[in-house]
Amino acid sequence: MGVKGKPDVIDIIERKRLQWYGHVKRMPEERIPKLIMEWIPRERRKRGRPRKTWMEGVQTAMTTRNLEPARRRNREEWRLVSGRRQQLLKKPDR
Repeated sequence: MGVKGKPDVIDIIERKRLQWYGHVKRMPEERIPKLIMEWIPRERRKRGRPRKTWMEGVQTAMTTRNLEPARRRNREEWRLVSGRRQQLLKKPDR
């Protein structure tokens, strides 16, 4: 949690990343977003410090929240554990 009980920017990004991951993984195999997410390029990366990939960020968020990949199959359960449900239950502070 960030200042005054509001969520951190990092927490918001992780939650959105997990929402998109669950959404795409539930798609049929022939859909373009799923094909792109599972695509592995043949070329090597440029020299320098290896950058984190999007999937590495997803894996990190899943391990910090103790999520198993099998839970993404059930949409309602994934919403509860990925943090979307808490966001829907809270009313905006104005």
